[in-house]
Amino acid sequence: MSSRKGGVQAPSEEEVIRKLEELGKRVADQILRGQPPYLEIPVRTLANTIWDSKKKMLLLGPRTARREFFDVGESKRFMQTVLMLKLILEARREGVHPTIRDLYYRGKHTLTDKNGRPLGENTWDDQRESNAVIQDIEVATGLLREHMGLMHDAKGRIVGRMTIRSKGEIIDLSRLGSGAYAIPSNVDSLEILEVKAEYVLVVEKGAIFEQLNEDEFWKKNNCILITGKGQPDRSTRRMVRRLWEEFDLPVYVLTDGDSYGFYIYSVYRSGSITLSYESERLATPEARFLGVSITDIEKYKIPRNFIIKATERDIKRAKELLNYPWFKESKRWLEELNLFIEKGQKVEIEALSGHGFRFLSDSYIPEKINKGEWII
Repeated sequence: MSSRKGGVQAPSEEEVIRKLEELGKRVADQILRGQPPYLEIPVRTLANTIWDSKKKMLLLGPRTARREFFDVGESKRFMQTVLMLKLILEARREGVHPTIRDLYYRGKHTLTDKNGRPLGENTWDDQRESNAVIQDIEVATGLLREHMGLMHDAKGRIVGRMTIRSKGEIIDLSRLGSGAYAIPSNVDSLEILEVKAEYVLVVEKGAIFEQLNEDEFWKKNNCILITGKGQPDRSTRRMVRRLWEEFDLPVYVLTDGDSYGFYIYSVYRSGSITLSYESERLATPEARFLGVSITDIEKYKIPRNFIIKATERDIKRAKELLNYPWFKESKRWLEELNLFIEKGQKVEIEALSGHGFRFLSDSYIPEKINKGEWII
């Protein structure tokens, strides 16, 4: 199967450098004109996050913050942003790919006065500060950090009848033995040459993914198997998005039957509040929740010893999900969440093994897909 949809095209190296330089040039021009320098940064807060019911995803709203150099409350963040911009531009011009941890250490130092005496103030004190500045640069330039050549600890895995080209090498993801392909930080650097599959199955847990891969579930059922190993990283979400967007493949998500599993599904489908500015490149709005659902406990007669009592934290999280518009718009999701709260019960994917070790792969997944028993 060749690509059917165009998708969002990754910017060229020249375009990335140009956009980064434009951000710095705006500040330089202000200084040359004798104006107090400032940066205009879109606000990444819940209050500025919008649910677009038509696109079925979270998007960043229109609010921006003016970060001024001569504002005591904003000057440090202004300087941090300019410093990080400098570091990223240096890396792009040199053609190297630093990790976000590299940038943290590269930019961290103690400020000094004109005589070289330490002022007791660091450029940033921990990596959360430098990571937040990178996100500011992302929203200010419209570039993903992956497009800026920044690397992170990617954890996703993928396997199936799919051929890609990476750095000139052609890789067949169906010929990896018992292993799987490690999804790289910059998924857009991969050229997906061919996909021979009927759907994508996203598995929350790495151990379940390994089990299904060992059983060659993807071969028997002609699908692409992916895991983000829990809360998915950006690379895994981008890969899922590309397979849906470019190849029209249905996407099914398999998680534990609890409020945290439900939230993981919603991140794949609708995006996350913290990364709402990237939803159109990371979210897959037609992703279908396959299970495990709370109604499955009764329907599949899951043995009682596999049923776990939900904690207060689980219940609280479920009540929070009830307020999310992407759950509120679905009658089925309202039923599932309210049933979870009412019964106070949860189950893990492994609970299905109560009917036999191969029940998940031989019966549960194929039957639910064939009968259209998913939630969206």
